[in-house]
Amino acid sequence: MNKKDKRGIVVRYKARLVAQGYTQEEGIDYDEVFSPIARIEAIRLFLAYASFMNFVVYQMDVKSAFLYGKIEEEVYVCQLPGFEDPEFPDKVYKKFGFSVVKTASTPMETSMPLMKDANAEDVDVHLYRSMIGSLMYLTSSRPDIMFDVCVCVRFQVTPKVSHLHDVRRIFRYLKSQPKLGLWYPKDSPFNLEAYTDSDYTGASLDKKSITRGCQFLRSRLISWQCKKQTVVANSTTEAEYVAAANSRGKAAKDEIQVSVVGLTFYTGKNRGKDFSGRDTPLFQTMMVQAQEEGEGSAMPTVP
Repeated sequence: MNKKDKRGIVVRYKARLVAQGYTQEEGIDYDEVFSPIARIEAIRLFLAYASFMNFVVYQMDVKSAFLYGKIEEEVYVCQLPGFEDPEFPDKVYKKFGFSVVKTASTPMETSMPLMKDANAEDVDVHLYRSMIGSLMYLTSSRPDIMFDVCVCVRFQVTPKVSHLHDVRRIFRYLKSQPKLGLWYPKDSPFNLEAYTDSDYTGASLDKKSITRGCQFLRSRLISWQCKKQTVVANSTTEAEYVAAANSRGKAAKDEIQVSVVGLTFYTGKNRGKDFSGRDTPLFQTMMVQAQEEGEGSAMPTVP
């Protein structure tokens, strides 16, 4: 990852955090490094826990890409008064010409599923993909458009007029509901709850079933999914079983994610110690019997 010039000479040395780098092997993945970033589910999980514990959350970001760049303008840590954009929420609508448009009550027509429509007129691929990209960004906080956006994504290779019409309808729906979002109440328990459903042969192109699910911390929505199943189900029962298995696996990952960062689910009076030795609630899968001294311990002893 060292910075080299056009002749291949190293002009700047770089360092990057590599988790469990000792597992990498020469000739396989020894030279592969990845930037540690937070998944959007982890951010929502953190915000849910912050609301549960009544934490005050601050946001910050560190920019280092242009650390060695030279600029002539003045740089301010905070935005100066008078420079805010009062029409920022309409920025995306202006980009695609939706500033003045008739709104829609639903993001997609339920009676007319999207098809390939090979004989229809083609549309600008770059415009279609740009609109899809903007909508994908919104799905991190708008689960109400998740399914519809995922359907439109499948036609990015050769989009037709009918596909663009449905994408525009999603924008018209967002125009009518600009302030919908996630709400994390403070006075709510912290129990993990998962819901799942399957749409048998819901994919119009290959007749695969669609798995849909969501995970709550009681009243706090932390993750949701809408994906095609990898195989064609032979019955509605098989599709439901596949969806249930995927939902259980996602819930298990959420439990592990919470326990790894030192947090725990609250299920009543069960309490234990976290990594700092503080008293903290435990969820059922973390409950273990205390061992008697001399029967073995995970902690090393001083001889």
